[in-house]
Amino acid sequence: MKIVLFVEGQTEMALGSFFRRCLDARLHRRIGVKAVRFTGWSDYYDKISTKAKLYLSGKTEADVIAGIGLLDLYGPGFYPKGMTTTAERYSWGKRHLEEMVGHHRFRQHFAVHETEAWLLAAPEILPREVRAALPGRSARPEEVNFDQPPSKLLARLYREKLSRSYKKVIDGASLFQALSPEQALEKCPYLKSLLNEMIQLAQSEA
Repeated sequence: MKIVLFVEGQTEMALGSFFRRCLDARLHRRIGVKAVRFTGWSDYYDKISTKAKLYLSGKTEADVIAGIGLLDLYGPGFYPKGMTTTAERYSWGKRHLEEMVGHHRFRQHFAVHETEAWLLAAPEILPREVRAALPGRSARPEEVNFDQPPSKLLARLYREKLSRSYKKVIDGASLFQALSPEQALEKCPYLKSLLNEMIQLAQSEA
């Protein structure tokens, strides 16, 4: 039995194993997590309804119990004009995309403001020079905001402190493998909400 995690890019493919570790610690039975990627938020927006229904119908894989959509809150251009706060965009985007898909076993969530925010919850996994330069607000990773979202913050610090670029696909995937789910969940309430809904879907279908 598995949950399909629909993600917008290559970096987020590493999240399948991260969420599987989260679920293993909280469920009595093993539930797999399979990441299925799109090529950016625009491709996701155009195709999520068709692809989610295909997986949830059982035609692609017979053991799918639920689908979770995950986008970065930072980046998409489909929010209504004037909608600028985190709470507004999250609430509207979740409702809008769930209505688009229209399936009772699909839930939409957002990484606030990017999945890299979860990495900031565990500074010890970052290179020492980068860790030492993190701003104080990294104690609340989901508040690293639209002005300089987490990946841009990491890109700047890697460039300034390590004289190299932050490679989302390579560095990000490696860091997610080292990330403790408990640390990320403790500091990231939106992430915790996502996991709780994932657990509820797994329990109800089981």
